[in-house]
Amino acid sequence: MSREKFPGALRYLALMPLLFLGGCSTQHFWLFNPKGPISETELHYLILDVAVMLVIIIPTTLMVIWFLWRYRKNAKTQAAYDPNWTHSNILEVIVWGVPVVIVAILGYYSYVGIHEVNPYNPTILASKAQSGADPLEIDVVTTDWQWLFIYPKQHIAVSNELVIPTHTKVDFRLTSTSVTNNFFIPQLVGQIYIMPGMRTKQSLLAEHAGEYHGFSASLSGGGFAWMNFKTKAVSQSDFDTWVAKVQQSDTHMSYADFEKFARPTVNIGGKTTYFSNVEPGLFTQVIKAAKAGKVYPTPNALTENMQSEEFLKHSN
Repeated sequence: MSREKFPGALRYLALMPLLFLGGCSTQHFWLFNPKGPISETELHYLILDVAVMLVIIIPTTLMVIWFLWRYRKNAKTQAAYDPNWTHSNILEVIVWGVPVVIVAILGYYSYVGIHEVNPYNPTILASKAQSGADPLEIDVVTTDWQWLFIYPKQHIAVSNELVIPTHTKVDFRLTSTSVTNNFFIPQLVGQIYIMPGMRTKQSLLAEHAGEYHGFSASLSGGGFAWMNFKTKAVSQSDFDTWVAKVQQSDTHMSYADFEKFARPTVNIGGKTTYFSNVEPGLFTQVIKAAKAGKVYPTPNALTENMQSEEFLKHSN
């Protein structure tokens, strides 16, 4: 069927797949909506890497198309053919010089970028944090399948919710009670692994007040799908008010209390609990216990059937 005879209305069927994009949310492109220096820097280098790659891909693609057209068998204008050709200095420079330059550029920016967002010492935060302000220290412990955020200097802890002041550097220490997890807040900081019996570090700074989505990006069992946490960036005064509120909580957190908290729990309802009078050194005790072989067994029925009594018993 010729193009002229093809029904005009049917031509627009080719555009129908675009309708499926109507279900895409504009709120969940977290990586492209950074709210802190770390995430902004990561996006900057992501765009830079893509741009450098396009410098290679676009000309290569265009030349392939041009060569296919230029040297096709039925071309009206026959291209010159030189059976004695052996060498071209221009081609040597292009074939070897361009890749060397590209690798050098990527290598330089990789070196700079890695130091700027290095989890243990991100240099990009040095000029962004409030002058003279001490970093906020938070210990992060993951269980099956909850988050516990401990504020050691404030002697408080919160489950499944992270509250931080804006324009203040936040230093994290992270560990796990059982399996490997992954700490990820796309709009604020990149992901980093959390492993039992080990301590990893991460740092971030929120430049804008708001609520951001945090989650584990590493599959860890039956309750993984609900292993999320809210990250609330608030003003310093609001943060101080919140700390005072949590310090009045009647629920305390000793290591014995933590052992009960760490039992496998599926946080379906997104439950948040405030703890006051947190036992000093709790984070270190968790690491030592994991090294000593402490485990929190997961019943088989919990991971096999979401309608089982066992699953419901271990759900918030």
